[in-house]
Amino acid sequence: MFEKRKYFTTIFFLITSIVFLTLIPCYNQEYDPIIIAAPLLMIWTNDTFAYLVGKNFGKHKLLERISPKKTIEGFIGGMFFTLITGYIISIFHTTLSTTVWLIMSIIMSIFGTLGDLIQSKFKRQAGVKDSGSIMPGHGGIFDRLDSIIFASPFLYVFLQILQYVS
Repeated sequence: MFEKRKYFTTIFFLITSIVFLTLIPCYNQEYDPIIIAAPLLMIWTNDTFAYLVGKNFGKHKLLERISPKKTIEGFIGGMFFTLITGYIISIFHTTLSTTVWLIMSIIMSIFGTLGDLIQSKFKRQAGVKDSGSIMPGHGGIFDRLDSIIFASPFLYVFLQILQYVS
């Protein structure tokens, strides 16, 4: 019974997150592809610079039991470069204000990192290192998408709140 519940919870989590991901570019009833491309760029920037900063400057572990290589310095470095990415995007795409793009950067950085940590926890519980073998050395396709899948509902809710408040 417990195994079935875990299976259904996982499927529900994946399906609802992907549904939110598909709703993001239409948050204001008009299709805007940059609204989905930008968060993907933010997530990849966060992951890349969290890795680079953490590897080169990381001394303090973020959550060692779950993901022993993640560091606080890496998290801060990833967020810093994600904020820079959000600012650069705001220069070229003026539909949203710079403040909104920076808030989106923070959302993607925080919830993207949480998504990555949750994925690491699931893998530890399952006793696997990688979630697939299609991309050797990268942990599989799900490892490349776990951050955006987890962060997408939070980004969508933020955009909806923004839509109703403005």
